Amino acid sequence: MPELVFFSGTMDCGKSTLALQIGHNRSARGLQGVIFTRDDRAGEGKLSSRLGLVTEAVEAAEGMDLYGYVVDLLSRGGRVDYVIVDEAQFLAPEQIDQLARVVDDLGKDVFAFGITTDFRTRLFPGSQRLVELADRLEQLQVEALCWCGARATHNARTVGGEMVVAGAQVVVGDVNGPGDEVGYEVLCRRHHRRRVTAATAGASALSPDVLPVASD
Repeated sequence: MPELVFFSGTMDCGKSTLALQIGHNRSARGLQGVIFTRDDRAGEGKLSSRLGLVTEAVEAAEGMDLYGYVVDLLSRGGRVDYVIVDEAQFLAPEQIDQLARVVDDLGKDVFAFGITTDFRTRLFPGSQRLVELADRLEQLQVEALCWCGARATHNARTVGGEMVVAGAQVVVGDVNGPGDEVGYEVLCRRHHRRRVTAATAGASALSPDVLPVASD
């Protein structure tokens, strides 16, 4: 039976790499699929991993009817055996409903990849709808690590290395963005709660305020 599967995890846990691997494995068996993505780090219409692998994809723009796109492709004689969606957290809930229709009405497997919560630990609307509708939820087993070495469970947004907890839910940036640019970092829950990033932890370690003071 075809399924809507949601593969989720923090940043740096290999979601895009797995998406590329699933596409490669099916292509090697003669299957043809459609790859959707949104706001990939490599640019519009790209699916890329941090390992440097990149493939062409269809940019799932705001308001785009994903079900309609697949139906139109099929009606023009195209072949679609499966659908892969990366950065699925950025999709609107109605677009997730459209992916469910691809499974139920067209009989195609849909593999969606995304992070579940934003930098404020709030569910992305697209991820929430996937949790509600998916036939199967898969937590990726490649564990990202916090700077302290513990398992990273939360995504943090940084500006100049310092964690921020206010702002728009979606701001494009990359892991450990340079300088004063917007960046992202994965943290364990403890350090996310305390707003301690790798940069601020390093600064604290060098601060004389935290060094032991010799007693008389």
